[in-house]
Amino acid sequence: MAKGIGYKELVARAEAEVETVSVAEAQALWGQEDVVFIDLRDIRELQREGKIPGATHVPRGLLEFWIDPESPYHKPLFQKSKRIVFYCNLGWRSALAAQVAQVMGLERVCHLDGGLTAWVAAGGAVEAVVKK
Repeated sequence: MAKGIGYKELVARAEAEVETVSVAEAQALWGQEDVVFIDLRDIRELQREGKIPGATHVPRGLLEFWIDPESPYHKPLFQKSKRIVFYCNLGWRSALAAQVAQVMGLERVCHLDGGLTAWVAAGGAVEAVVKK
């Protein structure tokens, strides 16, 4: 059986197509009225490690359905003209998510290089997520 490409190649291809922002750039965007941070991590990761304050949780497995206005799961957040900063733990899922969002027609998307790990290492604020 022929081998397809692996995750490293998928992430590299995505990063070649989308804007990647550094922690410093993301911190400058954080809190701006026209910017929304999207946390793609699993709910268990959020509960264990917290999230960037004010970030909206969008489970990675639901992203395409939440973006598409014709989906019964569509979220109006994705119809607004805000800039979207996707992030995950290390920046792999967020690169793929930003690529998909662009393919689906969102224009103002980017992803956080190094994810929440880099954000925390740079002293970025984190808020606790309480189990519901």
